[in-house]
Amino acid sequence: MRLAPLALILALGATPALADDAAVNRLVAEYQDYRLAQDPIEAGNQGDRAALSRLPDPSPQADAARAKSLTAFQGRLAAISAAELSDEARLNREFLAWTIDRQLQSLAFDEARMPFSSDGGFDWTMSYLAASIPMRTTAEAQAWIDRLNAMPAYYRAEIANARRGARNGFTQPRSTTEQVLARARVQAAAPLDTDPLLAPLGRLPAAIPAAERDALRGQALAALAGQVRPVQAQFVTFLEREYLPASRKSLGARSLPGGERYYAWLVQDHTTTKLTPDQIHQNGLSEVARIRREMDAVMGETGFKGDFAAFQTFLRTDPQFYATSREDLLEKASEIAKRIDDQLPAWFATLPRLTYGVRPVPADIEANYTTGRYFSGNPKLGIAGGYMVNTYKLDQRGLYELPALTLHEAVPGHHLQIALSQEADGVPQFRRDADVTAFIEGWGLYAEKLGGEMGIYRNAYERFGRLSYEMWRACRLVADTGLHWKGWSLDQARACFTQNTALSPLNIEIELARYVSWPGQALAYKTGEMRIVALREKAKTELGERFDIRRFHDAMLLEGPMPLDMLERRIDAWIAAEKART
Repeated sequence: MRLAPLALILALGATPALADDAAVNRLVAEYQDYRLAQDPIEAGNQGDRAALSRLPDPSPQADAARAKSLTAFQGRLAAISAAELSDEARLNREFLAWTIDRQLQSLAFDEARMPFSSDGGFDWTMSYLAASIPMRTTAEAQAWIDRLNAMPAYYRAEIANARRGARNGFTQPRSTTEQVLARARVQAAAPLDTDPLLAPLGRLPAAIPAAERDALRGQALAALAGQVRPVQAQFVTFLEREYLPASRKSLGARSLPGGERYYAWLVQDHTTTKLTPDQIHQNGLSEVARIRREMDAVMGETGFKGDFAAFQTFLRTDPQFYATSREDLLEKASEIAKRIDDQLPAWFATLPRLTYGVRPVPADIEANYTTGRYFSGNPKLGIAGGYMVNTYKLDQRGLYELPALTLHEAVPGHHLQIALSQEADGVPQFRRDADVTAFIEGWGLYAEKLGGEMGIYRNAYERFGRLSYEMWRACRLVADTGLHWKGWSLDQARACFTQNTALSPLNIEIELARYVSWPGQALAYKTGEMRIVALREKAKTELGERFDIRRFHDAMLLEGPMPLDMLERRIDAWIAAEKART
């Protein structure tokens, strides 16, 4: 049975809310209102119908106002003593301080100057929304059309940000710019009547008269022709004439103005630790060596006669390891997902109410997209979570990797963790949907490992695929710090993946492009997973026969994502409460 917030606090040995919590609670409520006012996309997700018509304001003027407001929140928060707060209020105070500090740091580095990467950016914002936004009423359709008409102002503000970066050398590398330019050209030249931004209008219910649906589609087409296509063409021109010539020749973030300090901060921000780039790099080398020994042992179990390189070639080329059609790949992913669903109650005391679906990555972004991803659902808007499987280039999608991918992106990985966070009654909204990559992605990688205990991997090839995926994340520690801190070439970074994983060549190149254009983010996965595994081992050691994996997973997940040091203190408190439990 899921505990109510107060019961959960008491079960963990914490104190119930005190009168002194009022100042923190008031500040949290004010911050959450402020946050939604700044982010109309999230506000729309939370049920604000007026926000569905708007896009964010990324201008320097808006950022300056944000910095002023956040500094004021920071000062008010610091004035609240933590000494007499309840444990829950103390956590809210610490978490909010951490949240505000990282936003102020981002604003201080003026990260808005780099508003796109190899697999994301402002130019894909509306494409992501189009894939999942509900479309059930005329009002929602009109709001979507209003957003289409708002795209020129949004684009112009982001182009101005990138232009500022080009002026002072804070740019993406030329290779990234070339990728962004290629996709921008495709967007700007796409036929209007099949544009993915029209897709939401196609989901209008039949209860709306056909003439009204046709009229709404006509308005959307007019917005695309008159507003969207011209500004998309302006973005192409800007990239060609201004940004590409100014793009930096080096790959590493350390070469940016102030880059050494910037990358060191990115490492700590994404991992939520105090680890240095050099320490992260060494962790990666150690993990690569450990995982490689396990891979060699599993390769031996298959009976393959040949060396590691020959086994890689075998996995990458033998037809038995590849789906025969897009539908076949989706069906195989769905079958794995249902086998995992069948095992969840034995491993998790609390499961989310929200369901998820298995869907293809949208065709307009699949070519340069990762092999799979999770699109969050929305209980308030009636949207299921989405386990997104890339069905492009089937000969690059090894089936031996599919169980690990499914465990990570669907359950018990991202869908289970994120849906539980969304449903965590009593936890403030800013914590429920906090972007704590080390926790969220660390949990996803932990879920891949947990799948072995759950019996999901059916043969040595799938176990090898799981280890290849873990090696992939270990190589990230080596490659990201190599590229951005040690001045490595792309060939040096590529070597870890080509020599130690069964990843397809296409996936390796897409991943390398991502690390180049999004420094630091890839470090969070293995760093978070290592801490989660260590906390589980600590709990097992201290509790012995009293250790209950279902209760441990509740302790990990039911308070939402959190930075790793806060998570460790929470698990320590849970261990103490378990020892005291009769």
